Amino acid sequence: MAEQIYRIGIVGASSLAGKELSEELGESLLGASDFVLLDEEEAVGQVTAAGDEVAFIQRLEATSFERMDFVFFAGDAAVTKKHWQMARRAGASIVDLTYALDGEKDVLVRAPWVTEVLADTAALASPEPDLNTPALVAAHPGAVMLALVAGRLHTKLALKSVAATVMEPASEYGRAAMDELHQQTVTLLSFQTLPREQYDAQVAFNLLPTLGEAAKVKLSATEERIRRHYAGLADSLLPQLALQLVQAPVFHGYVVSMLVEFSTEATKEEIEAALGGEHIDVISEESDPPSNLSAAGQEDIMVRVSGDSGEGERGRRFWLWLSADNLKLAALNAIACGAELRRLRPRGKVQ
Repeated sequence: MAEQIYRIGIVGASSLAGKELSEELGESLLGASDFVLLDEEEAVGQVTAAGDEVAFIQRLEATSFERMDFVFFAGDAAVTKKHWQMARRAGASIVDLTYALDGEKDVLVRAPWVTEVLADTAALASPEPDLNTPALVAAHPGAVMLALVAGRLHTKLALKSVAATVMEPASEYGRAAMDELHQQTVTLLSFQTLPREQYDAQVAFNLLPTLGEAAKVKLSATEERIRRHYAGLADSLLPQLALQLVQAPVFHGYVVSMLVEFSTEATKEEIEAALGGEHIDVISEESDPPSNLSAAGQEDIMVRVSGDSGEGERGRRFWLWLSADNLKLAALNAIACGAELRRLRPRGKVQ
């Protein structure tokens, strides 16, 4: 029997998210697919990797989606808004990493890892993707981290409340935000005027809960998205999230300080046992703590547990210290969304 080979388009292939997605797709069950890298005019002709092959980025046009099985949008939200209906009319299954389709009619926000964990404990009320689903939005990686950890605890223990401070890296907003953080760092050390186009504030050597009014980076919108996506993934089974998002002076990787409270007392060992499993790496106190540096390139969410009432004692509140590679986590979640849509397709196209 001929192997099913899918034709997959990555829109925004030159972006940080697009490049990470391309690499992860090449290592996934879809790795044998025919990849087409698409982007706007300024990125056309760039050489990059698609699976195990070297590929050139092609110009995004109205005819680009012909014979596509899957299209992943990983560039600018405006590009997604402009082109997604063309991809849909061409018959492609769509996964959106830009959040542009969040709120569109019948579009679902998904994190299959979280759904799998929660489905083991109760019937879920949220809709599943079907043949009438126009697209899936890959849930924000911050929401995936929080919901997966909370979901794993919920399956074994009586989870009562969840609060978190999320440290936001520059790479979550693309190359321009990373470049400005770098430029601010250099100019501060040489006593020059700070560039402020992206943040409208000093983010180098600084921690900020809000940015300037003219900032292109919308921190409050991201905080609301994480809160909304968490609530959707929680499906009324997990406690409401108390959240604060802080812009951190780091280029890459999420770090989260998370406080969880239970209805009954538990031990640190019980918390660690509940967390253990696929996609979560529990880090002992004998090892270096999770950090944005140690998370770089790692597929799992790294978690360290510490009690709130003293070493070795039972208690109801525990601190969790989390870290994750934000781009890799987003890519892996998008691929998991693609796998959900793959099951709905009758067959791939044999090339």
